[in-house]
Amino acid sequence: DLDECAASPCKDHQYCLNTDGSFSCKACDASCIGCTGEGSDKCKTCASGYMKEDGKCTDIDECNLPDKVCVKENQDCVNTSGSYKCVCSEGFEDKDGTCVQT
Repeated sequence: DLDECAASPCKDHQYCLNTDGSFSCKACDASCIGCTGEGSDKCKTCASGYMKEDGKCTDIDECNLPDKVCVKENQDCVNTSGSYKCVCSEGFEDKDGTCVQT
């Protein structure tokens, strides 16, 4: 078997998987910018919203940072994978960018 992966035939956001007589390109984990294999522990660099922890790229919980990210009144922070979103607290709704009581 010829290792086609030696020539790095895949794109930047993929890794090469050598198979008998061929190869395939697989997508890197969402937490990675470039990778050497499958999973968040094979990242070359962590993507935005992720940090290296115990050798893996893990999600940063922006909602638990010392500086509040959702600063409008009656607004809650919801952590998402690699990011966060600000939503109106329960009993409030978004009206032109302001959370008003429903």
